[in-house]
Amino acid sequence: MRIAILSDTHVKKHSDKLFNLIDNLFRETDMIIHAGDYVSSTLLSKLIEHKNFVGVWGNNDKKCIRDLLNEKIILSLEGYKIGLCHGHGNSKSTLNTAYDKFIDDKVDIIIFGHSHQPLIVTKNKILMINPGSPSCKRHEQWYSYVILEIENKKISAQLKFF
Repeated sequence: MRIAILSDTHVKKHSDKLFNLIDNLFRETDMIIHAGDYVSSTLLSKLIEHKNFVGVWGNNDKKCIRDLLNEKIILSLEGYKIGLCHGHGNSKSTLNTAYDKFIDDKVDIIIFGHSHQPLIVTKNKILMINPGSPSCKRHEQWYSYVILEIENKKISAQLKFF
């Protein structure tokens, strides 16, 4: 299974490049996961059109988006439990906030966003993935997303920069 992971798209206007990226990702992957802060209900509608989309809302998403998504979910994919949240909260770091949200859930992978900082690390044997942002890089040099591949109990997570 090949999964594209996005977060923090913060779509406001001029979204053609992002929509083209998403169209390409749906052609090249089995699923798209979005870890919140769409900001645009148009983007969410585009993602929901596809059966292979999963997402949560982020702290910048308005009620119309929050009404359609959960703040936190757990997926079972290819034998792995994957926690998905945006990562906002009161902890000193986004990584710790995301980790703490699933502390009692025994997940194998946690996908989160919020910081706009792409990251793939392990914390206490849990794979922690933050895709950064494909459209709102803030202080980062490049836009980014992640491709996660799970096949035959093997996991590959790769940051994609552009």
